[in-house]
Amino acid sequence: MKRAAISITTAALAVTLAGCAGKSKHVATTQPVPPVATASAAPMPAGARPGMKIPTRLSDGSYLTPNRNLSAAASVWHLRAALNVAALACRGPAQAGIVSRYNSLLTQQKSSFAGAQTALAAEYRAAGGNWETREDDAMTRLYNYFSQDFAREAFCARAAQVLEHSEGMAPAAFTAGAGEQLAALDRPFVEFFRAYDAWRSGEAARPVIAVASRTATIAPVPVPVAPRRAEPPHLKVNMLALQDRIVTGG
Repeated sequence: MKRAAISITTAALAVTLAGCAGKSKHVATTQPVPPVATASAAPMPAGARPGMKIPTRLSDGSYLTPNRNLSAAASVWHLRAALNVAALACRGPAQAGIVSRYNSLLTQQKSSFAGAQTALAAEYRAAGGNWETREDDAMTRLYNYFSQDFAREAFCARAAQVLEHSEGMAPAAFTAGAGEQLAALDRPFVEFFRAYDAWRSGEAARPVIAVASRTATIAPVPVPVAPRRAEPPHLKVNMLALQDRIVTGG
């Protein structure tokens, strides 16, 4: 009886092993995860530094520069201020041409500039209060705005184009086109502000990934910071000194 039981058990074990041998083994495999395409971050524009202040960006994508929403007289006078800065600050091969054409413009458009200055002063006077101080402060901010060196190269190139375009122009045509020419001189600064905002937005949106560690503490990697640029000199503008002032190349 015992021998029969052993024989049955042995036979059952053989059947079980044969059944296991006939089954194929399924090995779990993982497919490689395709790399995630990420947009490259906008670079910090040349001449910028972390934390620098730029004009406010408005809802329409423009920037609150001193050259927005101007009257016809203010456009002419702001254009003169921009070209005056170019004649004083631009260097290199284009310098002589800028200075020469700017001085010629003062003679050719003497009546246009005089009329614009008178009309602009009347606008400040009509607002009441200490209008002369307000006008002087506004002109000081305007000159300092155009004196910012981060857009100097593009600004000087535009100034050379504007002066060449304005050469020999009739006063009425010059006055009518002042707003358009002023916008061209303002554009290098606006383009810089837009590029800086794109870089700043990319930095703010950069994800921070926390990595768990049992014992090791990961030291923060130092981030290189652009050396702080010296602030441009702040000019104090004397409005009387701007009347018919010829610039000499320096």
